[in-house]
Amino acid sequence: MINVRRWVGSAWSKLMDMPMERKLLFVFLVIIVLPLTFIGYVSYSNYTNSIEKTTVSYSANLMTAMMERTDDYIDDMMRISSIPAYQAEIKQNLIRSNAYYASRQPASGGDQAPEDLNQVLLIQRGIQSSVKFINNMKRGANVVYIFDEYGNGYYSTESGAVRMDLEQSYNQWKELSANSGGKAILLGTEAYTSILNSNKYAFTVVRKILDDATLQPIGLIAVDTDIGVIEDQMVEMDKLTQGISFIVDENGGIIYDSDKEHHAKSIIQSPELLHVSEGSGSFYATVDGVDQLVMYTTSPNTHWKLYVLIPERELKSDSIRIRNVTWAATFVSLALALLISTLLSYALTKPLRKMMRLMRTVQEGDFSVQFPVKRRDETGQLGHQFNRMIVRIDQLIKEIYEMETKKNEAEMFALQTQINPHFMYNTLETIRMVAELNDDEAASDMLFVFGKLLRYSIGEVRERTVIGAELEHVRNYVEMLNYRYPNRFDLRIDADASYEQIPTLKLLLQPIVENAIYHGLDDRKAVMRIDIRVDQSDQFLLVHVIDDGIGMTPETRERLNLSFAGVDVSKPSRGGIGLRNVCERIKLHYGHRYGMQVLEGPEGGTEVVLRLPLPQPDTISD
Repeated sequence: MINVRRWVGSAWSKLMDMPMERKLLFVFLVIIVLPLTFIGYVSYSNYTNSIEKTTVSYSANLMTAMMERTDDYIDDMMRISSIPAYQAEIKQNLIRSNAYYASRQPASGGDQAPEDLNQVLLIQRGIQSSVKFINNMKRGANVVYIFDEYGNGYYSTESGAVRMDLEQSYNQWKELSANSGGKAILLGTEAYTSILNSNKYAFTVVRKILDDATLQPIGLIAVDTDIGVIEDQMVEMDKLTQGISFIVDENGGIIYDSDKEHHAKSIIQSPELLHVSEGSGSFYATVDGVDQLVMYTTSPNTHWKLYVLIPERELKSDSIRIRNVTWAATFVSLALALLISTLLSYALTKPLRKMMRLMRTVQEGDFSVQFPVKRRDETGQLGHQFNRMIVRIDQLIKEIYEMETKKNEAEMFALQTQINPHFMYNTLETIRMVAELNDDEAASDMLFVFGKLLRYSIGEVRERTVIGAELEHVRNYVEMLNYRYPNRFDLRIDADASYEQIPTLKLLLQPIVENAIYHGLDDRKAVMRIDIRVDQSDQFLLVHVIDDGIGMTPETRERLNLSFAGVDVSKPSRGGIGLRNVCERIKLHYGHRYGMQVLEGPEGGTEVVLRLPLPQPDTISD
């Protein structure tokens, strides 16, 4: 036992140490030769069962669909039989017909009343026009008959399928529907002779017609269905199953037989089929001296059964052919497998060896290598993904370096624009106190506002603030400008109080307002209006800075928006450096889906829209 284990371990070790092409050749031979040999041996024995299961499953689906279509067809006939209940014209003419023929009944000891041809013609036209309409509603209603209580029938058809023994059929229908109330009754297939002296087959839907007022019967409707509608579907199913099929009603009467030998007969002639139960299933039986696979299914609505009989020899004919083909294909496949395995083992390992050499080059820091993709198979896709990975890694390294550079430049620019010396604030405060002592209120107020601007600007540019502080800083800035240019700027802020405590970056709004004033001031207007509105969309917190200045040309706006999107724009836009700095800081802190957009203002000026992250629920104050 120990020797066997050692031998197996040694053989496995040698196999694992072999070159890849030899391993693949060995694996190909094993996984091809053994399965093909096994399949050639067992395929015939298993194929017969497989054919049966497939046939049963496929035929069961066909039969279920067939019965559903038949049920739908019968439901349509049922609905057609209910039309007189909703047609006032039909019921009125039936009442008129009953009254007319009642008046013509001979009284005891008296003579029959004379016939009124005008009245008869009027009743016939009234009912037959409705019958013609019903006949044209759906293909399959072969003939529609309407009778009054005295058995007088009215019909309209162009097919010539009217029953020759109509009076006998009426008596039978009336007897069968005597206790049905107003419900429809489905009768099995009957053979009859038409007025054209031809043999016809039809199953019939019969229903009483009741008076709405008295709920008493005033007539009878019978719908002879066209058995050809079922025949079209059954013939198609027989072609697919290679068998014969027939439908049997719940009393054992044969509704339809695809070989047309048992129409309007009883299933009692085939006692081997009588033991089937409700539902569906299959079994083997000898029918008419032939071994056959019998499949059946039952309609839940009509309780009719659909049988399909498939001869057993038809089931096994394919398996015999498959057995011969399988053995021939097995030997041919074995020969081809030996040749193809040798070629594939070398062809498959060649690109893998190439990729291994490239990976070692990448490990040494050289990202300029490329795998030559010549095929679209898995190896080619792997090589394509390898190339994309190398390019992406190189790109990410460059992007990280560029992002850090831009971030440092943006922060340096913000630091350069700050008024940051602390001694200036202290000096201005001293000057303001002197101005107050000398009763110079204007100078004192200017110094006070300038001091607040200076206080807000002093500090680390990376510090966070809130929307309310940014708005207050803009107010102080515009107020300071109005001291310098009296009443020249009108600042209006529309921001709900719930937005004021939302965190944001420092010094976002003041550079935009400054850009609007110094680059958009219209000397033709006495007052420049600046509106700041804060609202939100489904994805962003939006801050709109709108001025009514001279605006920008469409080309300038387009270049600015492209630069905001990260596109390199060679020609700098007027005032665009400060705006790009603000946009860059937003993207660096929040991500590339946030930023800025420049639009044309509603009054011809400029509108700058800042897209910031939506506030979290706990940051919105009541």
